[in-house]
Formats: sequence, C-alpha cells, structure tokens
Amino acid sequence: MRDPRKEIVAAGYDRLADTYLEWGGHVTADPRERMLASFMSRLPDGARVLDLGCGAGLGSTRDLAERFRVVGVDISHVQIELARRNVPTAEFIEGDITDLQFADSSFEGVSAFYAVSHVPREEHGQLFTDVFRWLVPGGLFLATLGASDAPDWTGDWLGEPMFFSSHDADVNRHLLESAGFELLLDEVLETHEPGGDVSFLWVIAQKAPSS
Repeated sequence: MRDPRKEIVAAGYDRLADTYLEWGGHVTADPRERMLASFMSRLPDGARVLDLGCGAGLGSTRDLAERFRVVGVDISHVQIELARRNVPTAEFIEGDITDLQFADSSFEGVSAFYAVSHVPREEHGQLFTDVFRWLVPGGLFLATLGASDAPDWTGDWLGEPMFFSSHDADVNRHLLESAGFELLLDEVLETHEPGGDVSFLWVIAQKAPSS
C-alpha cells in the first residue's frame, strides 16, 4: 500500500490539472527560467535528463525536451497523460519518485522543480543519494527545495487536499553534501505566489567528474 501522504499528492494533482496551470500563470518572480537556463547551459546537446515531478510537461519539461533526451516522472496519472500529449518527444513514467529504479550513471542531468517538498522529508536524504547514483560523473542536479523547517503538513491548497514536507535550507545543503554532491549554485530566493511570498532553496549540485 502506498503511503497515504503520497496518495493525497497523487489525487490532488489529478483533480488540479487545469487549476494548477492557471494558478501557475499568476506566479511572479519565479527563478525557474534563470535556473533552468543555467542548468541547460552546463549540459551537452542530446544529454539524457530525468525530470522529477514533471507535471503536465509544459514549461521546463518541454524546454528540456527541445535539446535533451528527457524522461519525465510524476505521481499523478492525469498529469502524466497530459505530459504525453504535450511533449510527445519525451518518455514519461507514472510513479513515486522515491521508488524509481535506474542503473548507475543513467543520466547527465536530473531536475526537480517544486517536487521534493511533496515527498515526506524523512525520504529526502535517500532520494538525493539515489539521484547521485543515477548521474554520470560530472552530472548535474537542479532542484527547488524547502528553505524552512516544515514538518508534514496536509491541508487545503488550491481548493484540494495537499501534502507538503521540507527541511530548512541548511539541512538540505547537508543532505546533498552527505550524498556526495558539490553545490555549484546555492541560493534562497523568494517567489511571489497568489497566496503570498514563499522562499525556496535553489541548487545546482554536481557529482564530481572523478566519482
């Protein structure tokens, strides 16, 4: 049986498919484009990239697929179906990002935009370790992570039940470094969401070329 906290996330995004896209259009001061551009500039054309929490595939997933061989993963069945239609050149997997099985050194890059905070925070360290293993030596991990100590929270979000969980920025940095990563970029930045301002830790982390 899947963790009920993850069931809340899957069911919520199934129901929020249209609402979430509309809401996202009202988010401002989002560093996503700048961080994505920095990440993409560091990868060779044709690189294999894993996009964790890809949603409907619009925005960053579609941009990644224009230059790279993309595998997108999302826990929501509806979001994955939309992604397959929106980005037909990419491969998509419906599933829990903490249950993925890939061979070592399968990807040159891994991205996770606003996805890790939907995973129970006791699983974040192992997820970072898995991402490190999936990357080739010199591979890059771009992630949006929590910037505040926020234990499991379940409540109304955009009119649907949703689950969030995060560590503060220093704990996230420690977990990434413990997994073996070097932090190339590390910034706490504020995003203006319709419901208020929210701070996130943005990182581009690298697996050492000699790993």
